[in-house]
Amino acid sequence: MSNDAQPLGERYIAVQESTEFGDLRRTFRGFVFPLTAFFLAWYFLYVLLSMFAPGFMGTKVLGNINIGLLLGLGQFVTTFAITIIYIRWAGRVFDPAAEALAAQVGADETPEVDG
Repeated sequence: MSNDAQPLGERYIAVQESTEFGDLRRTFRGFVFPLTAFFLAWYFLYVLLSMFAPGFMGTKVLGNINIGLLLGLGQFVTTFAITIIYIRWAGRVFDPAAEALAAQVGADETPEVDG
């Protein structure tokens, strides 16, 4: 391990132990875990209904379109919606805080410019 890497490693550890990093992790987990729990509950509800309530899932809504088909398509819609919600949240809340923290790690490093 070179001498140049040691101070950088120490800075990473200092950042990891910092209050700001803890807040950032807490913020991330506070957003992602409930959203993940919601989606998994929704997904397993769909699977369980298809296994234990085939009569309900086969109920025709319009022509050959039944509740099972609508709920299945709803899984795709939910996946895209969660992705969009996360991207917007990350751009507004998480990324600015992460960039500020990253700036602390590289604060006294000078970027090398080729050319």
